[in-house]
Amino acid sequence: MRRSLSLLALGAVFPALPVLAEPQPFLLDEIVLSGGLTPVPADGYARAHSVITRDEIEARGLASVEDALRALPGVSVSTSGGSLSQVRIRGGEANHTLVLIDGIEASGGTDSHIFSRLGTEDIERIEVLRGPQSVIYGSNASGGVINIITRRAEPGRGHGGSVEVGNGAAGSAWVTQRGDRGGLALSLAARNDRGFDQSGDGGGKDGLDTRTATISGDIAATETLRVGAILRRERLRYDYDAENPDWAATDADSYIVDAPLFGRRDGLRGALWAEHEGFDGRLTQRLQWQQSRDRTSENDGPQRRGETRTLKYRASVGLDGRVSDARHLLNLLAERQRDTNSMAPDQRRQMNSVALEYRATLDGLDVQAGLRHDDNRAFGDFTSWSIAASWQVPDMPLRLRGSAGTGLVNPSFTELFGGFGTIGNPDLRPEQNRGVDLGVEWQLPQGLVGLTWFRESLEDEIEFFRTPSGDFSYRNQSGRSPREGVEIAARLDATETLSLGASYTYLDAKNPDGSVEVRRPRHEAGLSATLSVLDGRGQVSGDLRHVSGLSDTQFWGSFETRELPAYTVVNLAAGYDLTPNVRATARVVNLFDRSYSEVWGYASQGRSAHIGLQARW
Repeated sequence: MRRSLSLLALGAVFPALPVLAEPQPFLLDEIVLSGGLTPVPADGYARAHSVITRDEIEARGLASVEDALRALPGVSVSTSGGSLSQVRIRGGEANHTLVLIDGIEASGGTDSHIFSRLGTEDIERIEVLRGPQSVIYGSNASGGVINIITRRAEPGRGHGGSVEVGNGAAGSAWVTQRGDRGGLALSLAARNDRGFDQSGDGGGKDGLDTRTATISGDIAATETLRVGAILRRERLRYDYDAENPDWAATDADSYIVDAPLFGRRDGLRGALWAEHEGFDGRLTQRLQWQQSRDRTSENDGPQRRGETRTLKYRASVGLDGRVSDARHLLNLLAERQRDTNSMAPDQRRQMNSVALEYRATLDGLDVQAGLRHDDNRAFGDFTSWSIAASWQVPDMPLRLRGSAGTGLVNPSFTELFGGFGTIGNPDLRPEQNRGVDLGVEWQLPQGLVGLTWFRESLEDEIEFFRTPSGDFSYRNQSGRSPREGVEIAARLDATETLSLGASYTYLDAKNPDGSVEVRRPRHEAGLSATLSVLDGRGQVSGDLRHVSGLSDTQFWGSFETRELPAYTVVNLAAGYDLTPNVRATARVVNLFDRSYSEVWGYASQGRSAHIGLQARW
């Protein structure tokens, strides 16, 4: 993208400023982000971000995390069949986005999280932080972070659940309890999704069966010491189709063929923590141990195991008062992480890190700055930095913000040592990313419009390539991979009963040689509308998503990179309160039964309808 386009996009907002009267600002619910070494209020966070809440998930009938992420600016999702999805932020590769569940890495011993229709039944909110986040989160957060936060105990006792049928069945149950000293939350969820034929040949459906259990709790051991724990277990069985054997494919229709193949995944994640407050609240300290473990296999073959263990210590000092309300805050982090993977049983990746973060909340000005040093046993040391600021323009409904920073991505075990039919390259260098963005938020009387321009540059990008002998391996590209784009997000309470939303992303992502990066759409736009009916007892919502300029490699013939056909998908959802505690729900996926592909050769899900019940007390 040319610089002139970036300036025009930002400038498009400013001509309207002289005609702005003094509108009452659009009041947002208070949201606290996991965007710093300690939580940050969303209205003071200076980096680009998006949040999807439980209320929005239910109103729009978003059954999976992937569906929720598809509607966000700067985020693209590519699915190879219904059970294997990758998420990219701002044109980075999938392993440049760190995925967390309750702050714990969602994949043990690996670098790229594979989404398999992760259910939203027990999710409280989803936070997406765009741009380099390595100062806070370390390696693999060079493109951004997705933090999925599950249900927590609220004051008093609560319980509920849900059931749904339609192309399968799903059910969930939860119970929470919180008293004066602590709380406990338990949630269970199961889904049997019959799926669809991924090959598009009219063969058998490729289904998905998931089971999830999460338990979390905390207790005040003393007036100044609180301890807690969380444990999450996931079990998954999925069907998938095969690539055409003997490389006999000649086009997209013949690349994937119907086959009775299946895979299994078993994940276990947990954390133990203790937090202490001292010096009348001017110092807080937190010690946390995390573990994430995954076991995977295909067709009852050998099991692969990966594990990540992390020990973190954090100290927060309020320079001018209590940590909870200090205008000047200093955070210190010390962290040790170790990764192991059975694909390279004799290899370990261990990293020791220290980070320092300063935050200031002044009159209308918020500043965040950080520095981190990683001492890596397998690769050279790396120091990352970040700085961000946002400014509420006095007497105007505008907030300006900007950020810059660096990030690092270590080569994965597969890239280094091979696997899945590839040859590893132990001489690979880590990828390094630099990013900058500028944004403006326009606070309307009944809404909010945000516009962000970003530019990032990736050095030593690792690519997957075919060797002269016909094998597949990995190598660092020479030069820099530039990425530039514009993100727009808007929401408006058009009337007391009608809420509207919109998002748009323009992305120009290229390799060092100028060729287009695959699986990153140039244009992605979304529209949503939610209408309250029947005196507020009912709700109807619709989502439209349009994607164009999406290129991918064709793994047949001469392995060309070609653009996929543009597509538009519409989904509908509705709900009605049968009683104050019980709600009937319905949703239709792909209303017009459009046929499209996000990856060459893989079919998409056709129209499906679902009905259900939700209850809470």
